[in-house]
Amino acid sequence: MSDLLNRLSWKFQMKVFSHSKWFVFAAFITAMVSTPLSGKTYNLRSPDEDISVAIDVNEVIAYSVFFKSKPILTPSEISMTIDNQRKLGGNPRLLQIETDTINGKIHPVVQVKRKIIADHYNEITLSFKDNYGLIFRAYNDGMAYRFFTTFDSKIKVFNEQVEFNFNKNDMIYFPREDGFVSHNERFYEHRKIDSITNKEICSLPALVEIHKGPKVLITESDLEDYAGLWLRGSNKSSLNGIFARRVVKEEMKNDRNCVVKKRADYIADVAGNRKFPWRVMIIAEKDGDLVESDLVFKLAKGCVLKETAWIKPGKVAWDWYNANNIFSVEFRAGINTQTYKYYIDFASKYGIEYVILDEGWYVLGNVLDISPGMDMNEIFRYAKEKKVGVILWVVWKALDDQLEAAMVQFEKWGAAGIKVDFMQRDDQWMVNFYHRIAEQAAKRHLLVDFHGSYKPTGLRRMYPNVLTREGLKGLESNKWSKNITPEHNLMLPFIRMATGPMDYTPGSMVNACKKNFRSIFNRPMSQGTRCHQLAMYVVFESPLQMISDSPSVYLREKECMEFLSAVPTVWDDTKVLDAKIADYILIARRNADDWYVGAMTDWSRREMTVDFSFLGSGLYVIDIYQDGINADRYGSDYKKVTKKVERKDKMNIMLAPGGGWAAKITKAR
Repeated sequence: MSDLLNRLSWKFQMKVFSHSKWFVFAAFITAMVSTPLSGKTYNLRSPDEDISVAIDVNEVIAYSVFFKSKPILTPSEISMTIDNQRKLGGNPRLLQIETDTINGKIHPVVQVKRKIIADHYNEITLSFKDNYGLIFRAYNDGMAYRFFTTFDSKIKVFNEQVEFNFNKNDMIYFPREDGFVSHNERFYEHRKIDSITNKEICSLPALVEIHKGPKVLITESDLEDYAGLWLRGSNKSSLNGIFARRVVKEEMKNDRNCVVKKRADYIADVAGNRKFPWRVMIIAEKDGDLVESDLVFKLAKGCVLKETAWIKPGKVAWDWYNANNIFSVEFRAGINTQTYKYYIDFASKYGIEYVILDEGWYVLGNVLDISPGMDMNEIFRYAKEKKVGVILWVVWKALDDQLEAAMVQFEKWGAAGIKVDFMQRDDQWMVNFYHRIAEQAAKRHLLVDFHGSYKPTGLRRMYPNVLTREGLKGLESNKWSKNITPEHNLMLPFIRMATGPMDYTPGSMVNACKKNFRSIFNRPMSQGTRCHQLAMYVVFESPLQMISDSPSVYLREKECMEFLSAVPTVWDDTKVLDAKIADYILIARRNADDWYVGAMTDWSRREMTVDFSFLGSGLYVIDIYQDGINADRYGSDYKKVTKKVERKDKMNIMLAPGGGWAAKITKAR
């Protein structure tokens, strides 16, 4: 019977069925299996059959992954150790197999890449004796698996065995970490996997380059009431999952740095009847496929909010990056009411939806103690009059200590959102903190931006008021680092951004070529050209997108503000036209009837071709922002050009070293 079932499973996986036919097949298998099955391989294919997964059930459970018949992951063992050192996955006894296919559509509340997300996958569920099971899914752009348990009472998880066994000569972009207390703001070290020692760890996502094969992004989704997944090397071509243990003792050193003094000997204390996070591999034959993937979002839990019309994406005038360096005014700039009215006036003039009050508006350690010079009632009154929303920055610990009182005050003022900072952990307690803040904020119609955060794992689908988060080395690091290079900027869309929106905070108007860049904390500049920065508003995804430089500077940049005031932060469609990780990207995005195109390059001068076949019929007007002829010497040099284009046209464009190209395309009237 087992051989018959295995052959049937393989045969049926080779076809694309309707949901009802798969249900009949699953019922057929369930009815036939009455005794434990073991010692077999069960196969799963993606709908397009390019990706296949082989699940071996023998003395242990292991899985392998193939892309177009090429092995990209060799047998990798998985298990979970719970109370009394019971190993779920050791000597497994398979009781039941269920298979399913889904071919549906997701309509995201906040459309980051596209208005409609195709949700097409094949699935196999293996249920084992001892109250546990595994679910595997294969999509056209990757695969994922997760454990589930069906115990009546709570359990402790002491370890989860997660293996990724790759092949010799495979490479990795490795975001090496020093420990589990981290902002997850790392640079990507491009190394052979077998050079990663068992003493080196990294946060996720991490990108693997298969030798003469696709790229594989490792991450997770639907992380809830559990610790986040990290990876450790092995001195071989293997990566092993590791987790931060539950924190049992901590000490606040100042208003924002929480030192972990002691951890438990287990990962998580959880309900016994639950599903665990997805272990995810996004598989991309072309680099641009990583940018277009929605896999993390598709695997996440659906929206739990009943009413979402109040959630409004938009752009934000930001104070902290530019150190409140405003000028040509009759008052002293700083953390005071007049300065923030100036930001509000600027936002109102250009239709920028929000301003943020970052560090300094409250006395650190007490979010209810307002800093001298700040009349919060007047600021909120003025913002409401000007139809500009106000977002408030808070340190997570101060917020948590005063959560109810703080939220009541924010709601009373009429705040539009909160920016929560310095969490620096993803152990079980801290993961639950994110969910708690998302829920409490949603009750009061507050948007959320998480900084000092771990990578996205799909929380934004469950709580779409969570518009963006950090967890990357962004523009602010230019204030103290020389490493935010154009090359670094061209790794982010393929690695970090593939998991969800990123608050990189673009918009620098002081742009430097490679030899002229300096790190100046209170007068920051960026590496690369002005158009490199403008293109970020098309390339980088963030429904809450910062306008980071000084309003006084922007007010002198009329042409740039024509673009920045118009560019959307959410999209109806996304098409990557050309891309290579760390080198260049050319991308087109649509919002309603308008298209925007962004191109970025590393320190290499580059010629690219824009093929306008993505346009509809008819004539279009294109406003182009291109690197100036002297942009390689003076990074802020650019030129605006207006032309007419049609879908049959192709346009050669030139990008300076560290350069960019941005365009808005509208239907000709």
